Amino acid sequence: MTASRKPGGQARPARGVHSPARRRSEPRPSAALNLDILPSLLGFHVRLASLEIYRDFTEKTAPVGLTQKQAAVLVLIGANPGISQITMAKFLGTDRATMMAMVNRLQAAGLIERRPSEADRRRSALVLTRVGHVALEDLKVRLARHEKKFTARFSDAELAQFLEFLSRLHKKL
Repeated sequence: MTASRKPGGQARPARGVHSPARRRSEPRPSAALNLDILPSLLGFHVRLASLEIYRDFTEKTAPVGLTQKQAAVLVLIGANPGISQITMAKFLGTDRATMMAMVNRLQAAGLIERRPSEADRRRSALVLTRVGHVALEDLKVRLARHEKKFTARFSDAELAQFLEFLSRLHKKL
């Protein structure tokens, strides 16, 4: 990177390079921040926890190559062979178009297949392929490791209570 000239002939640092004065004025990660009301906000804590869980999920499940929602869809299809896209979309809070795109990606990856529903021929029944069963078993092992990182911080009773508290947030009244 080369420095350019400011008007008046002074050298300007190259892009991405900050002068020492600017670096000193930026807060250091270890500097205490005034968080004002943030520590009292449930959503703030849920978001920070979600970010940490997402990072670890991504790291632990990278070889499987699925997003959290795709993983949930794979688990749901494995546990409910013949489930419809509409049922999963409603349960996961996803619109039909997004669910169809997700199912298309899983089908293109060879993990699931669509079959005509026995109950309603206009609907597709989703089932795992052999490859999908293998991927699901691998995913479950990875998810267990991922979950252990977080659940180990709680006793069994605390975890049960914590999950109950969280379910109150996402269950409709």
